[in-house]
Amino acid sequence: MAKKTVVLLEDDIDGSEASETISFALDGSDYEIDLSEGHANELREALARFTNAGRKVAGGRGRPAARTKSSSHGGPDAKAVRLWAAENGIQVNTRGRIQADVVEKYEAAH
Repeated sequence: MAKKTVVLLEDDIDGSEASETISFALDGSDYEIDLSEGHANELREALARFTNAGRKVAGGRGRPAARTKSSSHGGPDAKAVRLWAAENGIQVNTRGRIQADVVEKYEAAH
């Protein structure tokens, strides 16, 4: 016997039929919302000013697209950052968390 599963999306704003699920992130939290075509366009238009001025990230988790190797916590590879810092005369902790300004300089250089 064949089985058919149908998924119907409901607009999270007004309960009407939704046409898509939109994912977005803000302040470190990821969100998904089901929206009709009209509400989806409204959301995109509302965010356009900010998305046009912002930077795209790889993976959607706050990692700049230019990064290549990442550690398990989502940042660049600590060993690579420390090596780069040493080669560029930048002082960096030999253990533990790498200072944010050093990571920013590393990311800007890569």
